[in-house]
Amino acid sequence: MLKRLTASAVILGLLSPVFAFPREAFAYDPAYLLSDAEMVDTHAMTLEEIQSFMSRGSLATYSTTDAFGRRKTAAEIVYEAAQLFDLNPQFILVLLQREQSVVEDDDPSQDQLDWAMGYAICDSCQKNDPSLQKYRGFGNQVYYAAKRIRESYLADLETIGFTIGGVGPDIVIDVDGQTIIPVNFATSVLYTYTPHLHGNENFVKIWDRWFVRDYPSGTLLQDATTGAVWLIQYGKRRPITSRTAFLTRFNEKNIIQVKPSVLASYEIGNPISFPNYSLLRSPRGTVYLIVDDSRRGFASQEAMRAIGINPDEIIDVSWEDLDAYTEGLPITAESSTPLEALLQDSTTGGVFAVSDGMKHPIMSREILSSRYPGWSIRSATADELASYTTGDPVGFADGTLIGVSGSPDVFVVSDGLRRPIMDETTFLGFGWRWNQIVWTNERSVLNHELGEPIVLEIPEAEEEPPELTQAGL
Repeated sequence: MLKRLTASAVILGLLSPVFAFPREAFAYDPAYLLSDAEMVDTHAMTLEEIQSFMSRGSLATYSTTDAFGRRKTAAEIVYEAAQLFDLNPQFILVLLQREQSVVEDDDPSQDQLDWAMGYAICDSCQKNDPSLQKYRGFGNQVYYAAKRIRESYLADLETIGFTIGGVGPDIVIDVDGQTIIPVNFATSVLYTYTPHLHGNENFVKIWDRWFVRDYPSGTLLQDATTGAVWLIQYGKRRPITSRTAFLTRFNEKNIIQVKPSVLASYEIGNPISFPNYSLLRSPRGTVYLIVDDSRRGFASQEAMRAIGINPDEIIDVSWEDLDAYTEGLPITAESSTPLEALLQDSTTGGVFAVSDGMKHPIMSREILSSRYPGWSIRSATADELASYTTGDPVGFADGTLIGVSGSPDVFVVSDGLRRPIMDETTFLGFGWRWNQIVWTNERSVLNHELGEPIVLEIPEAEEEPPELTQAGL
């Protein structure tokens, strides 16, 4: 039996620790067009999801005979080919769009449908060639293209290391006058199927605009292949390199698992390596207190003694470690409560987050449990609380899904704003789960100013004529 490259064979990181140390992912490069895991992710879309996806064009209502003469919908033909040959239905959809634009075309010609995958057609081929007629028709195109990819290209890569076109990982090839060294099977398959730069650049462009999301700041993404967790912040992905650093700042249930290409679309930002309230000593000897993304230096030994610093807890670090944090206000011997604490009014029961001489009201149990899980709360008199200046109420952390109990509206908190999620398709398309939503009172939700809505855009089709660039049989 043919040894197949399958999703279970390549997604090795699923059993890795949740906070695996991340390794560099490839940004877009002609030598890396798609990950192997993505090419063979047969469970990326259900039949119903494929059918819904096709609503952007006429394929949603198109039916024809498949390669075995059975009447099928276009969605069924794509789904069954993906399952039969262990390929990602998204992979097939992108090929359909790249070759003949049929996925987003409201009125494709019969010729577009007949040669939908560009399969068996090359620069010197004639479509009326009798030897090619078995491949004519939407059902035949999808079936035979998927079969060729699995039983020829991938089979050869797994057994001899290169395809019929001489393309394989770490093998130097010339593509349109440019030297390319494919790094994996998926890239080798794509250059064998279409031996041109422009066609494969279009593949990546279509894949990215269809299946790569622009996640809001504050989102936690986990690489499905390595287990590494990243924070999306200000358009960059910040690696979280230790579990203790994660647990002092984030909630594990908010993690969204994504494919490597999603992460590869973001520039890498500064790592998050130390837990909140870590004590770090610079090469110059200054001791800093880490509070979220800032470092606060102690002005003196007296300042350290004033809040009971244990010298054994201080970690010696490099300037590179400290450069990840912005410089905050220094801590002096007179600084009031530099370490955040929770105080509860002994008379009213109200809870406040107190730091640096200010008290910030916590407006609901949901905010308290979401922002300060496991924190102890100290009782305080009204007189003690009156000694603190009242600041802004505490809000939900960035990346938290929130809604008002009894209301259908759901928001994601990003940069402190509540951004409405417009519909269920958008919600599920970003990988959110219903059990992640924190339902709370209206006051706690309105505490966040309204931001721009989150929408799952359906891009317009490329205004370029389709290319028939199949390398041949």
